[in-house]
Amino acid sequence: MLPPEVFLLGALVLVGLAALYVLARLATAWLEYRGKRVVVCPENRSLVAVELDAVHAALTARRGRADLRLETCTRWPEKLGCGQECLGQLEGAPEACLLRNMLSDWYQGKHCALCGRPFHWFHWHDHQPGLRAPNGAIRGWDDFKPEQVIDVLTTHAPICWDCRVAEGFRNEHPELVIDRPPRPGPPPSMA
Repeated sequence: MLPPEVFLLGALVLVGLAALYVLARLATAWLEYRGKRVVVCPENRSLVAVELDAVHAALTARRGRADLRLETCTRWPEKLGCGQECLGQLEGAPEACLLRNMLSDWYQGKHCALCGRPFHWFHWHDHQPGLRAPNGAIRGWDDFKPEQVIDVLTTHAPICWDCRVAEGFRNEHPELVIDRPPRPGPPPSMA
């Protein structure tokens, strides 16, 4: 027969593993349901930005299908008591309405309008790519409301983070920028 300490230790390890499993599933569900999304408001057929209650969705997702409800909407507080019919657009494909996914898909396969480098991947948290407006102004995504994203994507050109920072500085502080011609160098090798 096993000593009681070994039995207790085994039980604690099993409880710990079960708790870790549950926490991992909750965290995965929370990550899936967080973030701004763009949907069509069923009442006035306009684009609105919404955020799901990710904590509630994560807690209810363990029973199979998550119970979705809105945490924020750009039409609130005026329409706070709405029936949240827009959730039907999110239930089938919540990732398709996610703003950062829409933007990532738009940038994918494009080239920077200033330097020509292709977009492969980028960090939305620290190195966000930017946009060049039709008038040539350099803009960041913070300049727009999420519900404007569709219009912006049709009128602006993509620029990489490096060009966004460099051209933004050039536009803000032209007195500090000196343009020098490229240095002459050896001709490119024919390898």
